[in-house]
Amino acid sequence: MYTLTDVSKTYRNGKKEVTALSHVSLTIPDGQMVAIQGPTGGGKSTLLQMLGALDRPTSGSVLLGAEDLAEVSSRRLTELRAREISIVFQGFNLIPTLTAQQNVETALVPLGVKARERAERAAAALDSVGLAERSGHLPAELSGGQQQRVAIARALVRQPKVLLADEPTGNLDEATRDEIVALLEQLWREQGLTLIVVTHDSWVARRAQRQLRIARGTVTDSGVQTPAA
Repeated sequence: MYTLTDVSKTYRNGKKEVTALSHVSLTIPDGQMVAIQGPTGGGKSTLLQMLGALDRPTSGSVLLGAEDLAEVSSRRLTELRAREISIVFQGFNLIPTLTAQQNVETALVPLGVKARERAERAAAALDSVGLAERSGHLPAELSGGQQQRVAIARALVRQPKVLLADEPTGNLDEATRDEIVALLEQLWREQGLTLIVVTHDSWVARRAQRQLRIARGTVTDSGVQTPAA
């Protein structure tokens, strides 16, 4: 469970102070699917960085379970990112010289997983996203939707508790968008993930149980609702 209490984040831009988040308080229970929307520059990326243990707030607390991400050591943040939190990006971020299988295996190397187990887990992760037969292909030999499936497999092969998706369908056509969202929903249900999706796409946002909107660093919450069919 995430518990954010009075979280603010400010940056210096020359002599000007910019407020990216302003006194944000919210709770995200384990296993919930949440969408975050808002205008460019409104604070979506900053909020995602807080949830992903990629940045610390200027003030306030960000609890993941019992651990305050604002206070734990940098080493512990690295451990949390390696084991409990995974992120899928809009741009896929695959290594072009590695096959799909090898790209997925890279997520396990920092955990010290041995080669044989890495191969087995990566193959299973690719199978879970419907790409078992494409494991030997390079990213350039895959469609955009297939590349995003590889990126999702890479994120999930570590068996995280939390999956953050930053505009995961932003580079995809409508039909492929629908396929990727359906896949994320399926994996969320099957694996009991906490799934948090940042999106500009209102159709994608309506698929979530809960919608947050952030503008000028302030969050408004729609509450839990029935996802759109």
